[in-house]
Amino acid sequence: MTTTVEPSVTPDTSAAPNTSPAEDPFRYGWRWVPNDEIDGWHKLRRIPLTLENVLHPEEGDEIMHSEAHERRRMYLYDVLRARVADDPTAVVLSDVRIAWDVPDLKAHGPDLMLIFGVREHKNWTTFDVAEEGVRPALIIEIVSPEYASLDRSNKLEHYDKAGVPWYIILDTVETRNEETLRLLAYGKRDGTYDTLPRDERGRVWLEPAQIWLSIEENELVIYGEDDQVIPNYTTLYQAHAEAENRAREAESRAAAEQQARAQAESRAAAEQQARAQAEARLRELEAELKRLRGTE
Repeated sequence: MTTTVEPSVTPDTSAAPNTSPAEDPFRYGWRWVPNDEIDGWHKLRRIPLTLENVLHPEEGDEIMHSEAHERRRMYLYDVLRARVADDPTAVVLSDVRIAWDVPDLKAHGPDLMLIFGVREHKNWTTFDVAEEGVRPALIIEIVSPEYASLDRSNKLEHYDKAGVPWYIILDTVETRNEETLRLLAYGKRDGTYDTLPRDERGRVWLEPAQIWLSIEENELVIYGEDDQVIPNYTTLYQAHAEAENRAREAESRAAAEQQARAQAESRAAAEQQARAQAEARLRELEAELKRLRGTE
């Protein structure tokens, strides 16, 4: 049977979030579901996602994220992958659904998970804890204001119940149309979550990845154990490009200097040859003069 998508889709508002008609019913995202079969074609219709769907997604759900959310997620993803690159049992998963082995606990879709002890790397769309035999050591959620209650309350309770040792929330608080970034960090102590301590600069030490997390000038900054900033890919690329430009400029200057030296050496050799020729000519003239004087 062939599946196609209707060229014009009418939202199924029965599943829409509780918003006013003026708001976009697809503000949280959407899901494609089967519609009526017509002439052997199985058509699909798009329905809006609710906050409950965002909390417990299904595979294939399209959940909307902001540019800032994606930028920070990619920064964290790249850093975490680099930090565990030497561990063949470690994986970093981004926007991958996770199914728990805890009764009555539905699946979630964390922004980032760091998992150790994986027996075999797979192309997961859902990481099944019971099947894989390991659970995340760390989960990071990057919060948008409209999803804040899910990450600060619901997921905090759920990940605690699921036995996740470390839970980090990169939270966005909106006041007077301004967004402020803050860091909420939790770790297991005595079987339940407790707020992680901060150093004198307000940074949080993330043991599983051996990194410091910090908010500086309203942006996420990550430090290594050597207290040096770990830049994001864009910064690394720009630094690499600038270094290459400096290297090319240095090579160009060296080549120009070498050419100038070669030209100077060539002029000096020509001048030396001219002096030798002049001196030889002078000696010839002196000899000729003596000869002439001897015949007088």
